[in-house]
Amino acid sequence: MAARLGHTIKAALLQVHSIAGLALALVLAVIALTGAVMSFEDEIVDHLNDGIMHVAPRQAPALMPDELVARLKAGQDLGKVSAVTLSSDPAATVRVRFARDEQGTRPTSLYVDPYDARVLGAPRGEEFFATVRRLHRWLLIPGDAKGWGRQITGFVALGLIVMLVSGLLLRWPRRARSVKMWLKPNLGLSGRGLHRSLHAVIGTWVLPVYLVMTLTGLWYAFDWYKDGVVWLLSRPEVSAAKMQPKMPAKASRAAGHPEQAQPIGFDQAWTTFQREEGGRFSRALLTLPAGPGTVIRIRSWAKDMTLEAARDEFRIDAVTGQLVSAERYVDKTFGEKTIAAIYDIHRGAILGWPGKLVFMIAAGLMPLFLVTGILLYLSRRKLRRPAQPPIGQLVPGE
Repeated sequence: MAARLGHTIKAALLQVHSIAGLALALVLAVIALTGAVMSFEDEIVDHLNDGIMHVAPRQAPALMPDELVARLKAGQDLGKVSAVTLSSDPAATVRVRFARDEQGTRPTSLYVDPYDARVLGAPRGEEFFATVRRLHRWLLIPGDAKGWGRQITGFVALGLIVMLVSGLLLRWPRRARSVKMWLKPNLGLSGRGLHRSLHAVIGTWVLPVYLVMTLTGLWYAFDWYKDGVVWLLSRPEVSAAKMQPKMPAKASRAAGHPEQAQPIGFDQAWTTFQREEGGRFSRALLTLPAGPGTVIRIRSWAKDMTLEAARDEFRIDAVTGQLVSAERYVDKTFGEKTIAAIYDIHRGAILGWPGKLVFMIAAGLMPLFLVTGILLYLSRRKLRRPAQPPIGQLVPGE
């Protein structure tokens, strides 16, 4: 009786695993391969643009951000500047980013000489990786994060969790404590046996990586998931602040500076930031508010920090120069540092370049499961159809 029940449960799990795999395999392969392509994006872009990311240091002081932007836009229509990246390194160039135009297109960013605002060039590879990123996150579906692509990739991630759990239960060996049973593929087999061994064993190798990728990827797909993670890992006051609804545009305008008719600049916020941080930062990203309001967000990275997650965040009123809030990485709890590191965990960067390499290889192996899974499914169907089934007799299942 117990054996029959176990066989029934295993058959049901196999059905769930097969159906989910066949339905999601192609999309999973696209998401995984695009993720693999982006694994070393930073290193590739830095290498491609090394010639325009540095200038010869000079005795003259670097331009203030507003003067730099004004000189840059003088005589040429470049669109609205949305952000600038500044550095404490006198040899580093300034990167200027632009807001989307009325058609929703974002102009390419520019590297600019910090001393005279001379355009050094647009970053090579930026447009390519931007397209790959949109394919990875939203499948190039119109609307980007506000379209259906975000939900689709989220449900695909949930489907992958189902496949990982069901696949693990299906291959649970009788000798569960045997490392060889779990991790050594039988390359002496051929045909269906080889396909099953590769599918199961290599699937076990990459299962922890896929689980980490999926659980962190859901952060970007569903607000309810993000709110739950914040509630679980943050201090109550931080959790409440992050999950409170955004202020409506009209209220934001009334609470800010309704008399502010001219576009706000960077200088006041930059001066306050420099006074707060001194020479402790290596680079800082200054971002203008996307909607009404005068508060500029500044993200900065200390000189001894290498991870994207290890950043401080300041909010400074661009009109008065008043520091609205300061969120320093060193003051975060372990849970809050984990939240800040979601992106680095998602791509394996939390473990340095070896971690990124492991995650890239694991992502690149996803088509293997697509191919072997389809071959196993077709072979099962073939086994279920004998050439001449006896008349009046049921055909036994696998």
